[in-house]
Amino acid sequence: MDHPDGLEALAAQLGALPPSCGPVRLVAVDGHAGSGKTTFAARLARALGGAPVVHLDDLATHEELFGWTGRLRGQVLEPLSRGEHARHRVYDWVSRRFEGACDVPPAPVVLVEGVGAGRRAVRPLLAALIWMELPAEAARARGELRDGPELAAFWERWSAAEAAHFARDPSRPYAQLLVDGRTGRVTRTSAFDGVVDRVPGNN
Repeated sequence: MDHPDGLEALAAQLGALPPSCGPVRLVAVDGHAGSGKTTFAARLARALGGAPVVHLDDLATHEELFGWTGRLRGQVLEPLSRGEHARHRVYDWVSRRFEGACDVPPAPVVLVEGVGAGRRAVRPLLAALIWMELPAEAARARGELRDGPELAAFWERWSAAEAAHFARDPSRPYAQLLVDGRTGRVTRTSAFDGVVDRVPGNN
């Protein structure tokens, strides 16, 4: 399944999966910082007809780079699991506090994108986990080029925290779909074939 034509086919297949979080098919887009998660999630959301996207950068903070699980669960996943509209607070990385909020309707497919989106605590509620295939070093170089030298110190801290997170809670081994971070090409793992085979009417 290759990009870009495969994106429409992928969207159709994701939309046909069994719901995983109440009436919602929750799909995670995970990978190293700078690997292209946000861009890919935006393109996939469009292919899905405007699917909502939850950005984990909105739930993380300077003090809790990976301590967002409780906020994601309480403000997003629990309401969606009941078929209700979710509303989560949005962290401002400049003012260093939560400002404003974002609404997340219980759409047929909801995307969650960010480093650690496929973490152990979230996986039971996922219909599919997508991993952006780009080595950590290449992803960091891309991110540093994007953010400029003024954020070099933050990248040092972030990279150490990211490496520690994936060492204790890896996502890639559980991914059903891999996306090349350079070309956008989408490939399936055998796990995705197993998911599709469980869709009613495919047997």
